[in-house]
Order: sequence, then C-alpha cells, then structure tokens
Amino acid sequence: MKKIKLDIVGLSYSQTQSGAYALVLGESKGKRRLPIIIGGFEAQAIAIELEKMTPSRPLTHDLFKSFSEAFHVSVKEVIIYNLVEGIFFAKLICDNGEKEVEIDTRTSDGIAIAVRFQCPIFTYEFILSSAGIILEDETAAASAEVIGGIEEPAALAEKKEKETDFRKKSTEELKELLNKALAEEQYERASQIRDELNNRKKS
Repeated sequence: MKKIKLDIVGLSYSQTQSGAYALVLGESKGKRRLPIIIGGFEAQAIAIELEKMTPSRPLTHDLFKSFSEAFHVSVKEVIIYNLVEGIFFAKLICDNGEKEVEIDTRTSDGIAIAVRFQCPIFTYEFILSSAGIILEDETAAASAEVIGGIEEPAALAEKKEKETDFRKKSTEELKELLNKALAEEQYERASQIRDELNNRKKS
C-alpha cells in the first residue's frame, strides 16, 4: 500500500471538545488536511519541540528519545495506519541497526516522538479519503476550527491582547518573564514572549 507523507500544519484549541486541541496534518503534495483531536499534554509536547524550547525537566517524550538513543535505537518513521470509529491508530517503525520493529502508539504520542527524532509521518490513501478535508481557500476557514494552521478567532484575539501587553515591556523585563515562564513550564506564554524578543532583534 502506497504511503502518503504528512506535515504538521496547524495546532490550536479545539472548539468541539473542551480541554482538547486540534492537530492538523497536511498532505505534503496535495491540499488535503487531516484534523486530529489530541489531549493538552500531547499538544504541549508537540508545541515545545516545534518551538525548539528546552523544558526545565525532560518530558515523557524527551525521556523516550534519550532512552532510545542510549540503546542505539532510532525511530525511522511514524505511520497512521488505521481509522476505526473516529479513532486513529499509529505505529513507530524503529531500527537498532540489526532489525526493524513496529511499536503500537497513540497517534498524538507518535507525532510528539516524530518531531523529536525528525522522522517523517505517513498515512494511507483510504484514511485521507475518509477523514481528510480539502480547502481550496484556507483564509475562508477563519471562523472554523483550526484548519491549515488557522487559529480560532477567540484564540487569535487573546494572543493579540497578550502580544500588545508584551510590547509595552522592556527587553530586560521580557527576558525575566521568559525565564519565569520556562521555569513554570508555561510554554505557550514563553513562545509568545520569545516571538516578541525575536521581532525586536529584527527591527
């Protein structure tokens, strides 16, 4: 069965499930999007690695990577291989140099591990055909749940408000806030502060 490569194109709050997040994967060479509802912990684990942040203590997925590397096991790819009653099934394809092993995983954990090992994420045509959506004009989806990297309007408003507050602070104050946010494991806030600091460096 031919595999289709996926990229992470969006991650934000879910409008349909309280406390959950919507992770959107996109077909590498196509317009189809695959939205997956995941938990807050897994969303945080994915976001931290995408934002290249270093938590004060290793998260579970960081521990998995360190453990694997210590025993010379690499994760070659993650495959979302089935969809049953709205639940996605995934597996890790691991290699220790001598043999290849498939390990069952929750899709959200698999993706959190994939971004740490920088390995590709794949799925199959029948999954994209049944659960994928196509957006000809992604800007038209601004009022919809996270699709193609578009955040919910409420989340965007909240983010803009926080960004305005950060602009009022000095660079030194922002650095102190960044260190505090990292120490308290408030990674979303830390990401916003870091973005403001990076914008100041460019200007």
